[in-house]
Amino acid sequence: MFDLAPAAQEMNRLLAGVRDDQLAEPTPCPDWTVADLLAHVHQFATVFTLNARKEPVELPGDLPGNWRTVLPQQVESLVTAWQEESAWTGRVSAGGVEMDAADNALVATEELVVHGWDLARSTGQGFDCAESSLNRVDQFFELFAEPIASGQGPYGPEVPAPEDADRLERTIAHTGRDPH
Repeated sequence: MFDLAPAAQEMNRLLAGVRDDQLAEPTPCPDWTVADLLAHVHQFATVFTLNARKEPVELPGDLPGNWRTVLPQQVESLVTAWQEESAWTGRVSAGGVEMDAADNALVATEELVVHGWDLARSTGQGFDCAESSLNRVDQFFELFAEPIASGQGPYGPEVPAPEDADRLERTIAHTGRDPH
């Protein structure tokens, strides 16, 4: 077990900083606006919460109109669900990939970190990532190294990180995003 709270707290801080006039702005995710990214946050937070609870997964639709209330609550529910010991056992599915529940928590952390960075970049906010969260993202990269290397993973090709890149910048470059 590990704590998803540091990554979730940063996501909720970023969500609170999104202005209405930024919803149509582009993001580092090709073809996604900030509103699309927020809808994805709503979707993955819901799926990973239901997976932790071992409940049937129903993917939510578009960004709800009351997203300023719904999204932070859903991100908090994600953290709470993964605080239960039962969340870490059994098999679950995310994005059509079946995996051990503990591995699913790694994917949830990776989503919070990478899309937190995307949201920060898109909305002109700073991004603070706990070392513990970066450790989990590194574990995610190890777990899914083969699909990522073969181009079958969730990212584009890795981009070179500058020589003076810090750990977060190297992580972001590994996801195919330009850290600058």
